[in-house]
Amino acid sequence: MSNLKDMYKTLQQDPFPGEMSLRLGDKELIFRKRTWELDGETKGLRYGENPDQPAALYEPVSGTLEVDGVALRGPGKGLVSAISEEHMLQAGKHPGKINLTDVDNGLNILQYLEAKPAAVILKHNNPCGAAWSDQGIATALRKAFDADRIAAFGGAIVLNRKVNMDCAQVVNSAYFEVVAAPDFEPAALVELKKRKNLRILRIPGISDLSTLGAEPFLDVKSLVDGGLIVQFSFRNRIRTAQDFLPAKTEKDGTELIARGPNKAEADDLLFAWAVEAGVTSNSVLFVKDGATVAIGTGEQDRVGCVQLAVNKAYTKYADLLAFDELGKSLFELQLAAKDDPDLAEKLEDIQKRTAEAKGGIQGAVAVSDGFFPFRDGVDLCIEHGVTAIAQPGGSIRDHEIIHAVNTAAPQVAMVFTGQRSFKH
Repeated sequence: MSNLKDMYKTLQQDPFPGEMSLRLGDKELIFRKRTWELDGETKGLRYGENPDQPAALYEPVSGTLEVDGVALRGPGKGLVSAISEEHMLQAGKHPGKINLTDVDNGLNILQYLEAKPAAVILKHNNPCGAAWSDQGIATALRKAFDADRIAAFGGAIVLNRKVNMDCAQVVNSAYFEVVAAPDFEPAALVELKKRKNLRILRIPGISDLSTLGAEPFLDVKSLVDGGLIVQFSFRNRIRTAQDFLPAKTEKDGTELIARGPNKAEADDLLFAWAVEAGVTSNSVLFVKDGATVAIGTGEQDRVGCVQLAVNKAYTKYADLLAFDELGKSLFELQLAAKDDPDLAEKLEDIQKRTAEAKGGIQGAVAVSDGFFPFRDGVDLCIEHGVTAIAQPGGSIRDHEIIHAVNTAAPQVAMVFTGQRSFKH
């Protein structure tokens, strides 16, 4: 290939048939391939996970599936798979597989956050920043962006409220690939279309997400030998703060119970557990005032998740200070500071303030998608100023975990979720 950049501009020819069926016992679902008429051409997905992988999008159009008396989600409830030309308000370069799966995982998170205007920014099918706010969708998006300005570059934005002008201006303040929302105000749409390559998706079904949260779908995982694993999709049992369970256990005849969270902590834990549903395991994330502080994801050990989240929190906090005060990213400032004594002094001050604020973790809550097998991860959370923790519970060392939060000064709250939230 003479120009490596050409690979990203080349559309793959779609070799997949127009219809696909899935039979499970005596039940069958029929799927139709989704294509769009764009620029006088019929186009399917731009390409798959990589430019040399052909891909196709299929929408369920008829049939039903039922397993063990549970009706699984089927036709007539389309979200991403139901996007038509009418909903693709601006195609940009038209979407590929990654764009749409990022939007889909944003919807997976937002289905549990209908109570407030909420925004999720995703990269590589993981949230890099998420927030909700009573002050409106623009505030939620700004908080989500500030949570991880670095990773948000080139990301997909998914919102659960109509986009207004204030929100559109936040979108256009940085580079994004996709913005999806239930609707757009006319003036906001004009503003967004100034970014010619931005994919603008109107997904009306976002307004009905809350009704889908308790209704499972058939989750299919493909194996490298062509085999399949099927499972019920994850169903979040924590829909209100009252659904958390007291963190308690018994050891040698003595019951140990942790402090319960106060209202502010419970609200943040509720939000954090909803975001956790869309984070690749193993993961731990920090949340403060309705916004993510840092997300540690994809680690093989639990304390490693905490270490990653802590490191990211410090980096993101310092970067935001550098950008807001000096118009430079943290890495640009570090480079310039090597030859500029004044900037070196400013960098030192930013690093000092970051340490004092513990990377923004001070006063935050933490959630873990799996139980803590040892207390080391909990101790690390406490060391950096976490005030409350939610985790599944059920470890043989729950007594050590609860002892850790009970003996912290000040005492740290803990609740159990009663379910694990792994996402592979």
